[in-house]
Amino acid sequence: QVQLVESGGGLVQAGESLTLSCTASGSTFESYVMGWFRQAPGKEREFVGAIIWSGSGTYYADSVADSVKGRFTISRNNYKNTVYLQMNSLKPEDTAVYYCAAAQKWARLPSAYDYWGQGTQVTVYS
Repeated sequence: QVQLVESGGGLVQAGESLTLSCTASGSTFESYVMGWFRQAPGKEREFVGAIIWSGSGTYYADSVADSVKGRFTISRNNYKNTVYLQMNSLKPEDTAVYYCAAAQKWARLPSAYDYWGQGTQVTVYS
């Protein structure tokens, strides 16, 4: 079992930055793929990005969606059991509830993720 708690959302003006955090507890954090998703009102949950660490503790890979590439960055700190989503140059279309999730294998589909946080609201105004 993994429990995930997101934080860091808020109301920002277009062009500003936010950093979301997701802290995990309850299991071996470093063995999971950690993903970020977002869901805007009336839309399906969308993959934002994910990061994986190898079993040896070495960073392996990360990936973000094309819609946020160059603006969003994912990182993780296994000592703090925390994954981050650094969001720069925010746009009104980035407005959504952002979720972190944990999966046992690399995936972009929400259905592949076993554990989810409660979500944190990000609102960007122009």
